[in-house]
Amino acid sequence: MARVPLPTRPLLPRRRVDLRRAVTSDFPLKATAILVAVIFWIVSVVNAAPTEVAREFGGRVPVERPEVPAGYVLQGQLGDVGVTLRGTEAALSNVVASDLHATLDLGAADLHRADPQDVPVRVPDPASAGVRVVEISPATVNVRIEPITSRSVAAQARFANDPPAGTFAGDPAITPSEVKVSGPASQVARIAALYATVRFGDAVTDLVQSVQPVAVDAAATTIEGLTVDPALVQVTVAVLPTATTRTVPVVPALRGSVANGYWITRVTVDPAVVTVRGETSVLSAVDQVGTGAIDVSGLTDGRTYQAGLLLPAEGTSLLKSVQATVTVTVAPLTGTRSFPVVAVQAANLGSSLSAEFDPPSVGVLLAGPLPALGAVTVLQVTAGVDAAGKGPGTYPVDVTVRVPASVTAQSVQPTRVMLTIRTRSG
Repeated sequence: MARVPLPTRPLLPRRRVDLRRAVTSDFPLKATAILVAVIFWIVSVVNAAPTEVAREFGGRVPVERPEVPAGYVLQGQLGDVGVTLRGTEAALSNVVASDLHATLDLGAADLHRADPQDVPVRVPDPASAGVRVVEISPATVNVRIEPITSRSVAAQARFANDPPAGTFAGDPAITPSEVKVSGPASQVARIAALYATVRFGDAVTDLVQSVQPVAVDAAATTIEGLTVDPALVQVTVAVLPTATTRTVPVVPALRGSVANGYWITRVTVDPAVVTVRGETSVLSAVDQVGTGAIDVSGLTDGRTYQAGLLLPAEGTSLLKSVQATVTVTVAPLTGTRSFPVVAVQAANLGSSLSAEFDPPSVGVLLAGPLPALGAVTVLQVTAGVDAAGKGPGTYPVDVTVRVPASVTAQSVQPTRVMLTIRTRSG
């Protein structure tokens, strides 16, 4: 007979969970615990270090021109740079353009280099707390650091336009005539001219203007970055009617004769021409302006004279009052002088020997300045042959002539003689 299994009984009796009671049981204690946990979480979040980020500043920062050591100047365009900042979002949002200042770090530059060089750019951290500069782009700027030099340059007048119709411009006068130009050495070295440019008006009056002279290079291009001292020069130009002037040559008035045996090879006059002012009827007869008398008596070498200019006629005047510089160049006349009989002598002849010549003398023609030729004496002109190593016998030999250094032997006749050497008797 089969057994019927008994119903299985649970090992532990099931308990019913009362959620309402679980929540409300000891509720004040549980609420307090939750509140304390929330407070601790809030405090930890507040006190936690904020997250930093790196972000490029939203604008370009111009590079400011730094103070350069005394005696130097900075050449080149500095431009601007981009800046990357690091900090919290809140701190970065407070940074404005005025907080950032870029400049060159001249401490890293080589002041002895004349060529361009890359100089680092420095941007200090902004005043905003917690913000740092972490990157600068570009990190360097190419500039030239040069010593300042100066030189004196003569100012030249330049006319921007023509004078009024029927007139012409006289010689300009500039005060001061020279100015001091300072600036970078490479720029000063380029100066080819210094122009003071003036402009004529419509009125027929003399021009007087104060202008700033401008330096230009060989291509007539203005050179920037230079300082001129004084800054202004005064340019005075006479505006004259064309019908009442005439330009004529200056003729020097030489008096006396140069030393005997000399002649005047050249005479130069500065200025070579001058402008004479006067009535048309008077100027028509004026063809030159003479100088005061210049005495050249006894002159043996060149000399420079200062001579006044003489007015060519009554009622005339010189457009510009000047003195003439007259240079007289003198040179000796050249010629020849004959010495027809110059005895031939033997040199280096043995003591026991005697010499005879056929012919016994030669003719010598000297050339040179006449004063030097006149000073030569017969004893200063010698003719000789070299008998070294020769014994008794007859030899054809060349004649050697010696004369003073101030003249030359133009010809010797004959150039060879027969030398006969004999033994002395007794």
